[in-house]
Amino acid sequence: MEISIDTLINIGTLLLGGGGGAFFTWRWQRAMAKAEAQEKEAEAKSAEVDMAQKVQDTYQQMLEDKQKEVDDNHRLIAELREDRDHYKQGYMEFRDQLDKLQKEFRDFRNETEDERTNMKRDIASNGRKLDCLRPLICGREHCKDRIMVTISENGEIQTKNGNTNQ
Repeated sequence: MEISIDTLINIGTLLLGGGGGAFFTWRWQRAMAKAEAQEKEAEAKSAEVDMAQKVQDTYQQMLEDKQKEVDDNHRLIAELREDRDHYKQGYMEFRDQLDKLQKEFRDFRNETEDERTNMKRDIASNGRKLDCLRPLICGREHCKDRIMVTISENGEIQTKNGNTNQ
């Protein structure tokens, strides 16, 4: 049996055109389906990685924001402590000044009370001395007979009988 080129072409056409082409097409479709599946899987993994990256970026931003907030809170607390210490120092200074002024006032009051008591005692003593000297005062100048007189605040001399001399 001789195989001619026509026979070979017919067999090749039959295989490629009929059932034989289906075998090559089937392998090609299977390879294409596998490639598409791998591509979809790669896209899914890529999307998953992108989503994970976005979630990580979001959490990272939240952590940074929270850290900024914590730093701001620490700064505010430090400022408030400085202010508190400043006002506390001012309060202590004012309290010390007030205590000093109160002590000075008590001392002044005690001194003036002592001076007032001394002045009352001196006035009373002067009044007693004046009462003792009154019999020796005469309303007439160069008088040998002493007469009781009263000397007013504005310097007028009044005798017991009501006569007034200056």
